[in-house]
Amino acid sequence: MRAPEFRTPVFPSVRGSRGLRGVESTSVVSPSASYSFIVRLQIANRPGMLGRVASTIGDAGGDIGAVDLVETTRERTERDITVKARDSVHAQQIVGRLRRLSGIRVGPISDRTFLMHLGGKIEVRNKVAIRTRDDLSMAYTPGVARVCLAIRDDRQRAFSLTIKHNTVAVVTDGTAVLGLGDIGPEAALPVMEGKAMLFKEFAGVDAFPICLATKDVDKIVETVKLVSPAFGGINLEDIAAPRCFEVEERLRKELDIPVFHDDQHGTAVVVLAALLNALKIVRKDARRIRVVVTGVGAAGTATIKILQASGVRDIVGVDEHGIIHRGRTQGMDFMKKWVAVATNPRRIRGSLGAALEGADVFIGLSVPGILTVRDLKRMRRDPIVFAMANPDPEIRPEEAGRLARVMATGRSDYPNQINNVLCFPGFFRGLLDARARAVDDEMKLAAARALAACVGRDELSAEYIIPSVFNKSVAPAVAHGVTQVAHETAAAGRRRSLGIAGK
Repeated sequence: MRAPEFRTPVFPSVRGSRGLRGVESTSVVSPSASYSFIVRLQIANRPGMLGRVASTIGDAGGDIGAVDLVETTRERTERDITVKARDSVHAQQIVGRLRRLSGIRVGPISDRTFLMHLGGKIEVRNKVAIRTRDDLSMAYTPGVARVCLAIRDDRQRAFSLTIKHNTVAVVTDGTAVLGLGDIGPEAALPVMEGKAMLFKEFAGVDAFPICLATKDVDKIVETVKLVSPAFGGINLEDIAAPRCFEVEERLRKELDIPVFHDDQHGTAVVVLAALLNALKIVRKDARRIRVVVTGVGAAGTATIKILQASGVRDIVGVDEHGIIHRGRTQGMDFMKKWVAVATNPRRIRGSLGAALEGADVFIGLSVPGILTVRDLKRMRRDPIVFAMANPDPEIRPEEAGRLARVMATGRSDYPNQINNVLCFPGFFRGLLDARARAVDDEMKLAAARALAACVGRDELSAEYIIPSVFNKSVAPAVAHGVTQVAHETAAAGRRRSLGIAGK
């Protein structure tokens, strides 16, 4: 029996949710676990009835998963059937068809995604057992006082004697959550919990969500500073641009622990890693390619910076107002003014089409459907296309067809998924292991190169330029790259090998 009493919005509506730049989000094309549900059916005990159920679900476009037997009698069989749908409306359509089947009674329906989130997805557990008076006296009073005094005398010992050595704060104000935009701190909490899960699952890092009920930069900075003694690093998440730039910059200057804005730098690291391998496929030199970046927000700006640091010289940024160039006044903030000065060496103007004329690489961090087949034909031979808008890319791989020599998206149902989870767990593992005080460009470049190297020469192909998020070698490789650079640049706060801090 699997939670038949669960009746909280079975298929919560996603209508009205808006993606990047206010564009209405569209449905996922293929059935997805994100919209899967468990339906309990009472099926008349007659030959062929289960087959009729399966055919009805299949004809409706659903994807059947588990079929579990709950109870059987002479008259009927009760089963829990797991079904994947394309979206909420599609799920309702599938259930509607089942209700119209004779000999079938539809019982409780459970949304599997909501079930996963019931009561939250993370918890705190003890690392040491408390079974005796001696255990209690060491873990808590009076023994803990000795540890407190040791830290009072040397604050750095908090790294070895508390959770600080392995704990990251995941901080958001809930203003730029996924493709949903400004949904508030409470609504952002499920995403931050998910982030904490990924930290733990892939790199053994303990992370805790800090969702702030303010959009004021001064208050965000002050709050993070006040809670920072408990953490070894700060991961900024889903804070809208351009406010996120100021928050990160101020915290980097005022804290003695590393601050990393994953929306910016995690994206940039993974994009660079994918590009390094894609360039091997097309046999082009990073210093001689032309790159077009659409969506010049937090991720786009950071991507431009890391590409420049890696040697790319000709980059053109494009937003909803067209090409960013010196002298442009429309829609400019302080970061776009920097982009205008630092990029577009040929000083071209106009639309996305003009920017793509003779380009080698398209990097999309913007909105669905803005790249056309005609645009691809403007590009040079063997174009590289990274269309990363979610849930729908700037152009679908089916549309791009053979025009794109190498194609990547942000989605898991296509080859070459560019996903931040390939970066941030390992990146923070390296920062914490090195006890780094800050994040620098050399660490980001090292992380990108380490990530790219996770795809071996014998594995590399146009459909495999970036490793799977479940590749267990990724986080250790990225961590090693970051740690090594931290020691080489004197950014580390401890030596490579430490004994047990105790005495």
